[in-house]
Amino acid sequence: MGSIPENVDTELNNGHSSLRTVVFAALALWLGLVTFLGSQGAFVGRADSPPLAIFLGVTIPLAVFFAAYFGWSAFRAFILSADLRLVTAIQAWRWAGLSFLSLYAHGVLPALFAFPAGLGDMAIGVTAPWMVLRLIRQPSFAASRRYRIWNILGIVDFVVAVSMGTLCSGFIPSLTLNVTTSAMAQLPLILIPAYMVPFFIMLHCTALFQARQLARKSARTVNG
Repeated sequence: MGSIPENVDTELNNGHSSLRTVVFAALALWLGLVTFLGSQGAFVGRADSPPLAIFLGVTIPLAVFFAAYFGWSAFRAFILSADLRLVTAIQAWRWAGLSFLSLYAHGVLPALFAFPAGLGDMAIGVTAPWMVLRLIRQPSFAASRRYRIWNILGIVDFVVAVSMGTLCSGFIPSLTLNVTTSAMAQLPLILIPAYMVPFFIMLHCTALFQARQLARKSARTVNG
């Protein structure tokens, strides 16, 4: 009888390993596709129209992620078992939002987009190490209100950035004068809205899904 749980654990581990390979391959293919489309100018739109191609570049990957999470039990289990310390640590890369301010200083991006996008990213990136330390010292911190709010604010930052990027894309001339966010539709900057933004939102959602799961387990423990 004792061998049954061991076999089950082995099958689960093998399943997670295979799915991990699939996920990493999908991320690599996604990056390659965005890079190729960007090199072909596929995300460059008309100056008098909203940047629909970039909007699709943000939303389609997220739609696939949510469809997989809610419709594929193996993928959902993979997300709910992800290491939150690593998931949170990756957000530290967002300190690079400082580059938006640099691009504004060089006249590449408008202030109306660069400042909220840059400062918001920097705020999440700078505070990420503290979140990781709390998770290391106290794993139950993942279910805390503070951790959930931090992840929600990280998503809100992206919503604001994408919204301001859309408004400043040039189809409303009075907002941006001569400087627009048109550079964001070309390589290498297109990798930010069409790859990094949805990827980091997926990481935030992974953390929130796990936080909800931990909160439910805690509630059942208390009630039981």
